[in-house]
Amino acid sequence: MSIKIYVGNLSFDSSEADLNGLFTTYGEVVSAKVISDQFTGRSRGFGFIEMANREEGLKAIQALDSKDLGGRTLKVNEAKPKTDSRGGGGGRGGGGGSRW
Repeated sequence: MSIKIYVGNLSFDSSEADLNGLFTTYGEVVSAKVISDQFTGRSRGFGFIEMANREEGLKAIQALDSKDLGGRTLKVNEAKPKTDSRGGGGGRGGGGGSRW
């Protein structure tokens, strides 16, 4: 079973190849993605790794969380599914007014 891993506080110069190389030490990397700003193309300072083997991924998380990389302390943990962060609430209020 695979595992998806969040990697935060990356240097803005980090590439997907850098991320891949960092995790390959611990096992098979299925994919590496550095998230970039859609308008500027510049890294947003975080990314995701998918590793083929969950156990290897957990070892990578343990080894790399809080590790210094390029002068920045990495934040590495298992990625959680994205949740809808918009607040709940009812629909639009009905307007008064007349019916024609």
